[in-house]
Amino acid sequence: MVKEGREIFKVRYIAIIVYITLLFGSIILFQFQQSNTIVEDHGRLLPVKMKTVKSTDDEEEMKEIILDASKSDDSISIAGMQHSQGGQTLYPNGILLDMKSYNKILKLDEEKKLITVQSGVTWADIQSYINPYGLALKVSQSQNIFTVGGSLSVNVHGRDILYTSLIKSVESFRLLDAEGNIIHVSREENPELFQLVIGGYGLFGVILDVTLQLTDDELYQIQTKSLAYDKYSSYFTTDVLQNNAVKMHVARISVAPDNYLTEMYVTDYYTTDDQSHLTNYTTLKRESIIAIPKLFLGLSRINDWGKNMFWKTQEAYNQRIDDTFISRNNVMRSESTFMEFDSASKTEVLQEYFVPVDQFTPYIDSLRETLQDEKNFNLLNITIRYVKKNDEAVLSYAKEDMFGLVMLINQGTSEKNIEETGEVIRKMIDVTLAHGGSYYLPYYNYPTKEQLEVAYPRAQEFFQMKEKYDPDKRFLNLFYEEYHK
Repeated sequence: MVKEGREIFKVRYIAIIVYITLLFGSIILFQFQQSNTIVEDHGRLLPVKMKTVKSTDDEEEMKEIILDASKSDDSISIAGMQHSQGGQTLYPNGILLDMKSYNKILKLDEEKKLITVQSGVTWADIQSYINPYGLALKVSQSQNIFTVGGSLSVNVHGRDILYTSLIKSVESFRLLDAEGNIIHVSREENPELFQLVIGGYGLFGVILDVTLQLTDDELYQIQTKSLAYDKYSSYFTTDVLQNNAVKMHVARISVAPDNYLTEMYVTDYYTTDDQSHLTNYTTLKRESIIAIPKLFLGLSRINDWGKNMFWKTQEAYNQRIDDTFISRNNVMRSESTFMEFDSASKTEVLQEYFVPVDQFTPYIDSLRETLQDEKNFNLLNITIRYVKKNDEAVLSYAKEDMFGLVMLINQGTSEKNIEETGEVIRKMIDVTLAHGGSYYLPYYNYPTKEQLEVAYPRAQEFFQMKEKYDPDKRFLNLFYEEYHK
């Protein structure tokens, strides 16, 4: 019995030792994985080795991260969903502050139509919260998967033709700066920072919580129309801008070989005279029909026949939704799952170019001429939105009333493929600048510094203000590294 007891004790002892070893091993492995981590954005073109990744939902812990980084002279990069800036928000061997867990909805003022949220909240979170109150967002991206902080950092725009750039609907926010101080920022309080942080790509501090203006949810009737590209500017100016009933607008121009950059269709959202039926349409829609659009988008990646078929399916869908009804909240919940693309050797990136409304027709002619010989440039889609002039942000892309052309591009991930795509994109940017336009900064570092300075005349002022507010360069990313030289 004594011998058996010793054997049992021995087995238990060994088991305890093994358990402790595995426990500490897993902790060490976890810490190792959290340090020297390779981080990449959604496009996978710019993987960056970070010193460590930190995440917290506590404001005081966030302060400690900033102060500890100051002591060790570490740089800090800030991330949400890692979609917005093509990897440029990262900085090698720095600390990545992941904001996704900082995601509480703090306050809703129904009477004033204001909501205060932490910056890691997604637009989908906000929509789910405010929809029962009959309220809706003024501005957000078409897809609602992004964080509010990330959207502020790139000053997004959406489909609403009155409230276009996100900065327009921001009431105020709090900023955690490089010294661990919390600063209240609005148009009245620290207005200089208001114009720098929104569209400032995380270079001035951590956006904590944000107060946003809301509006009423509304019932819209959808009207669709096909037209030639050279009729679009006049149509938009006359039939959309001068019609108070039209609240939202989106258009597409064909990239199919059969009608390359010539055919378009537009979708307008009209306020209905009778809003009493709104309650029949307020259930927030979920993506359901994914397989069919995913199939045709997949075919369009492969060859010209696929691109022609994809355009035809888009036209058919456009006709099917004509005269149907939809709530404002649901307009701002565009499908995105069908666009997901998984390939070891290829990825998909976005580009966006802004061109003055009256320059649209000659711009498309120039763009078509530029791209006609680029046989290896796989352009899948161009969506067009209206962006009203707004120069509040120092890095404003809307120097006058513009059309924003969002382009989806399929490209390889090798160095050669990246350079080939970059050459074409730089040509397109030159064409855009020649027509008095600009380009959107978030999407990879393809543009040259010279192109940046033409598109953003206040770029040097922006970098000087960075030196003023963060002289030790606590907040860094590759965008700053690339263009501030």
